[in-house]
Amino acid sequence: MKIVVIGGTGLIGTKLVNNLRQRGHEVVAASPSSGVNTFTGEGLAEVLTGAQVVVDVANAPSWEDKAVLEFFETAGRNLLAAEVAAGVSHHVALSIVGADRLPASGYLRAKVAQENVIKASKVPFTVVRSTQFFEFAKGIAQSATEGQTVRLSPGLMQPIAADDVAAALTDVAVAEPLNDTVEVAGPEPIRMDEFARRFLSATRDPRKVITDVHALYFGTELNDQSLTPGDNARLGLTHYEEWLSRSTS
Repeated sequence: MKIVVIGGTGLIGTKLVNNLRQRGHEVVAASPSSGVNTFTGEGLAEVLTGAQVVVDVANAPSWEDKAVLEFFETAGRNLLAAEVAAGVSHHVALSIVGADRLPASGYLRAKVAQENVIKASKVPFTVVRSTQFFEFAKGIAQSATEGQTVRLSPGLMQPIAADDVAAALTDVAVAEPLNDTVEVAGPEPIRMDEFARRFLSATRDPRKVITDVHALYFGTELNDQSLTPGDNARLGLTHYEEWLSRSTS
């Protein structure tokens, strides 16, 4: 089966491409660096020729509210129109758990808009909503840093290893389309402030985490339901402590 991975050179894309190739599929890692640009439409018709499945794990180059909305809507429409023309039978997209619960966030509004473009298309689809990746710990701490303090929400999250996200996407890509949304999450919940605190401790970073219920994440305040999955989420196998010891040793 020919499978095209849009964003195939990124964190998730690279792992996904490797997984699918190990299963014996013909996989194309598509990105602007390989001449495929979903925003402009460049290279789409060529790369999709003969493809049965497209997995879109690409991210926006700018996260500014207007730019990110324009990117996900335009890229989504271009990609799906090219898939219709090429006869693609399954569109898989990576989205974010809780995206529809945080409308104050421009980025998350844009992800919901992307999902809506997919649902309005003629292409059979599966949307995979994931919780935050363990690999985001450093960035989350960095974005909340002021001097030597890191100010973060105690909102509950259920982060997941990128390897486990890629494993879930692999299974979805080779299965029949659900025309529905599925959720993936890590095996255990943790509060965001504690998530960062453990990462800083494991990396011997002296910064101090301050808990602040009003601290913003993606431009919005969090509660314990904001970023946590529903009851039927597929849970990854990797625990945070295991990932920390492996990635910081």
